[in-house]
Amino acid sequence: MVLGGTGKTGRHVVTGLRAAGHRVRPASRSGEVRFDWTDESTWAAAVTGADAVYLALPDDDVTGARPFIRFAVERGVRRLVALSGRGIEEYGLPELLDVEHAVRESGVDWTILRPSWFNQNFDLGQFRDYVLAGDLRVPTGDGREPFIDATDIAAVAVAALTDPRHTGKTYELTGPRSLSFGDAAAEIARACGRKVTFTDVTEDEFLKEQEAAGVPESWAKLLAMVFDRIRRGEHEPVSPDVAAVLGRDPMDFADYATAAWGRGVLG
Repeated sequence: MVLGGTGKTGRHVVTGLRAAGHRVRPASRSGEVRFDWTDESTWAAAVTGADAVYLALPDDDVTGARPFIRFAVERGVRRLVALSGRGIEEYGLPELLDVEHAVRESGVDWTILRPSWFNQNFDLGQFRDYVLAGDLRVPTGDGREPFIDATDIAAVAVAALTDPRHTGKTYELTGPRSLSFGDAAAEIARACGRKVTFTDVTEDEFLKEQEAAGVPESWAKLLAMVFDRIRRGEHEPVSPDVAAVLGRDPMDFADYATAAWGRGVLG
């Protein structure tokens, strides 16, 4: 069973599992099987008969995760693969840490995936409007991030769901190289054949622009905290885990940009 089966990673997990010949039940608020973290009446239909679950957690509220994990195990699930986040200890995200603890303490096989920022943030996420406007306005300076493609995260998830060798592992997932936001803007501009620049705004400027755009203050402040750590070089290290699991390098950002432009999702 794949939670978030229509999301950035979940839909690719579904595709990968089906391509490998596995029966898959995608579940989400709008998927083939309805699932709502806040509505326990939707849980049984989603999880009954499943032997493994991919947990893609919601951005807004993870309070239902621990009781759902207990519910799933009680109904026969024997493997959990959870999508978490890189550096959650440093960001003071106790809710996500609690979910990781619940997965590890579940009594069944588990794997935790901690990815860096997704490539898809530039075409489906918080940077899309910047890309369409032609200017990435974030307070990151020359700091670098090893952006990873959602398809690579999904491929690791498929391996973890189907291969017991990944049991009990926590994987740090990154792309093959770290890029500054200026580098990312240049790669997107190259792929699109139009001007896309990077402006190193101050944190105050960023927060004011986010407020004007209607972004919740708590989310804007979390982003500002992340950007500060990127600026200071704390996100730069590249992990070998994707290559170790898949036996190949993860997708390069330049290849992502070319493919995304070809699909018409970068403007």
